[in-house]
Amino acid sequence: MSVDTHVSVLLAEAVAALAIQPAGIYVDATFGRGGHSRAILDSLGAAGRLIALDRDPAAIAAGSSFTDPRFTLVHAPFSEFDAVLDKLGVAQVDGVLLDIGVSSPQLNTPERGMSFRFDAPLDMRMDTTQGETAAEFLARASQSEIERVIRDYGEERFAHAIAKALVAARGEHGISRTGQLATLVAQVVRTREPGQHPATRSFQALRIHVNRELEELSLTLPRAVERLAPGGRLAVISFHSLEDRIVKRFMRDAAHPPQPPKGVPVRAVDLPQPIVKLVGKAKFPSAAEIAANPRCRSAVLRVAQKVGPGVDGPRPEGSPLGESQDGARQKSGAAQRRTAVTPVGGRGVGGGGV
Repeated sequence: MSVDTHVSVLLAEAVAALAIQPAGIYVDATFGRGGHSRAILDSLGAAGRLIALDRDPAAIAAGSSFTDPRFTLVHAPFSEFDAVLDKLGVAQVDGVLLDIGVSSPQLNTPERGMSFRFDAPLDMRMDTTQGETAAEFLARASQSEIERVIRDYGEERFAHAIAKALVAARGEHGISRTGQLATLVAQVVRTREPGQHPATRSFQALRIHVNRELEELSLTLPRAVERLAPGGRLAVISFHSLEDRIVKRFMRDAAHPPQPPKGVPVRAVDLPQPIVKLVGKAKFPSAAEIAANPRCRSAVLRVAQKVGPGVDGPRPEGSPLGESQDGARQKSGAAQRRTAVTPVGGRGVGGGGV
């Protein structure tokens, strides 16, 4: 497998979860190497459109091979997809896919600095055109800040000892390479889960911090739902508990908003209404997929559908049985599910954001 190869995880399941309409408009907010985008395009009809985003310049370069006129690729983090849609004149979409986390090409390319398997510059940025590198963060951050990042984003129980060692080491010779970081952490972390490198959690934590991965996700989820047409679907693939916790809680709260205490006189029409309904249970890779691609073993796919005319949501506690969220069941075709949309045009590659 080449350095630039990336195997899309839960490919068939994610595309099926979007329930693609032939003339629909969809967003692949994490293009990567285009595996999910190709599958979405294969499911779309001639009138359908796909808008893809990625913050990684290498992913944008890989996307230059896509010549499908239904496809538009933009260099931007997925938290900016609202602005991307505005610039393209798109009011609503029929589905959004998020495949969260680091890609195999990013891990397998030494100069990206995301893996302890290589001795390389300690970069870790997904967008190499901007932002602070991991080396720059470690050079200027306080011990308490480094400890917080490693503890909160790596769930590392040795965070205090690691942060203390890193601060001491940087005063002597600096920490600018992955090999240095991995060696320093390994000297502090004496015990680790079988088969796991001692620096695994620290590398994860620094990467998440440098790229603001959890903040990006938290910002994007409500924006994605807001842009969905009624009946449109949000599908999210996450790879570790920190991400999945955010996705699970967001979908749960959007499907089951907090209700007033029992006994408080509130009309059913005034109760907080669900904005999505959950679609099925969480899906995980099959044993065969894990055997073929061990990196996918922790992946989980969660799906939610926007509630609206003709789309029933969960019944809020206290509302009459049989009453849908908008008060009545309405038949709704594709024309009713989306507002007027300006044609997107052919495939284009954006610059440094929009």
